[in-house]
Amino acid sequence: MAIYSARLTRDLFITGLRNAHAVENQALSLIDRQLDRVVSYPEVADHLRMHRAETEGQIARLEEILEALKESHSSLKDTAMSMMGNLAALGHTFAEDEILKNSFANFAFENFEVASYRSLLAVADAGAFSFAVPLLQKSLGEEEAMAAWILQNVPTITLKYLALKSADETAGR
Repeated sequence: MAIYSARLTRDLFITGLRNAHAVENQALSLIDRQLDRVVSYPEVADHLRMHRAETEGQIARLEEILEALKESHSSLKDTAMSMMGNLAALGHTFAEDEILKNSFANFAFENFEVASYRSLLAVADAGAFSFAVPLLQKSLGEEEAMAAWILQNVPTITLKYLALKSADETAGR
């Protein structure tokens, strides 16, 4: 087993936790903007609402880990990422197929979060931050479940978009 610098490992873990906290804040902004606009896809809205609650729990878990390390999240990163989330969601509002673009972006975003949590778990193991592992695993499981739901439902959402568009109904959102 490799031996890593304790200071470097701790610094990387804290940076990763702060980054994950900021990304979860970005997720809240993305979800909120989409919930403001999703009209014709109640199944998507239901999952977004459910995942929003999970995201709030993920933020609380990250804060719990940071507090245990006597650290705090980065307000600057949180604010910047939240603004980016709002801008990203706004970018799709002009697309005729907004629901599809949001679905693709959400899938990519969820997988980014999955990778972030997997990285944090690796550093937690390397740095002997075992107290954080169950909290990070719970968040990882939620992100994997949401990514799987999106992937599984892309064909259904796409076909519903086609059906609504064919009937001249509000299809894009």
